[in-house]
Amino acid sequence: MQFRAVRFLPASIGIAAAALIAIGCASSSSPSSGSLTLYSAQHEAMTKAFVKGFEAQHSIKVKVRYGEDEGLAGQIEQEGSSSPADVVLTENTPPLEALSAKSMLSKVDSSTLAKVPAQYNSAKGEWVGVAARETVMVYNPNLISASELPASILDLAKSAWKGKLAIAPSEPDFVPIVSAIEKLDGEGAAKAWLEGFSSNAKHYNDNEGIMAAVDSGQIAAGIINHYYWFEAIAEQGKSKVPSKLHYFGNQDPGALVNISGAGVLAGSHDQKLAQEFLAYMVSKQGQVAMTKSGDWEYPLNAEVPAPPGVKPFSSLEPPQVGPADLGDGSAPLQLMQTVGLL
Repeated sequence: MQFRAVRFLPASIGIAAAALIAIGCASSSSPSSGSLTLYSAQHEAMTKAFVKGFEAQHSIKVKVRYGEDEGLAGQIEQEGSSSPADVVLTENTPPLEALSAKSMLSKVDSSTLAKVPAQYNSAKGEWVGVAARETVMVYNPNLISASELPASILDLAKSAWKGKLAIAPSEPDFVPIVSAIEKLDGEGAAKAWLEGFSSNAKHYNDNEGIMAAVDSGQIAAGIINHYYWFEAIAEQGKSKVPSKLHYFGNQDPGALVNISGAGVLAGSHDQKLAQEFLAYMVSKQGQVAMTKSGDWEYPLNAEVPAPPGVKPFSSLEPPQVGPADLGDGSAPLQLMQTVGLL
């Protein structure tokens, strides 16, 4: 599993966080064939699959700089019109919305947007959805029986869950859950849930830490994205992963589908080539390469099936909360700071 050293930070300190961004790998450009620079907050396996396929198709070099969502967004903002980035690929949509609000993204070609269901794209057409993942509860069946599983993620704030939960508030994927609860039930409900959940839970740095704690029996359950469990199964073998997944469904905020997206920087030195890279990522060829990379996220091009073994995307029952509802992520981050989680 890939470990990310830089955590999710509020947009207000994104520029300061840019100094912490990991130095990416880079390939030498070819003056005759051109090059692109990609800022990626996604897993290296997925990113490399896209880069390798596009380079083979276009005979160009793609330079990659890796980092976390907010760190990369802060770096782009700091660099401004002199940023070397042509394309940005994020783990979640709030950083893309923040860049869009600052007029730093170009419109995506309509033919590219058409490859993905409209609800998973920018409402303004300034980024395209690339991959999806489901919020799930991972639990140890030796510590929690099936009859004890909660009907809603909101139940995890109740005192019955005291000492049974793991939480990783600095994980980028945790913030959209707070946004979903706030959107569906209001700020007061989101604040009360955060306070209760935090009081009941032991804190971990990331989803990998939660998975390890649940599998070892240190803690009974935690909230993660589905693909961490499937990665563990693929790497360790099913017999060595005792945990199971619980899907909330019923349009519960705990069934949130998070979207990874990509956009072309308005200051890109080669708008045409950058648009072609976005088109490749959501094409059948690009999405197949992604699903074969071992990343276990859902493709958003309907022509491409999900990785084998994952719950069918069509059977998920997420809440009616889209990327536009999640905004730039600043509101839930402020709420998390208020309750002392950040």
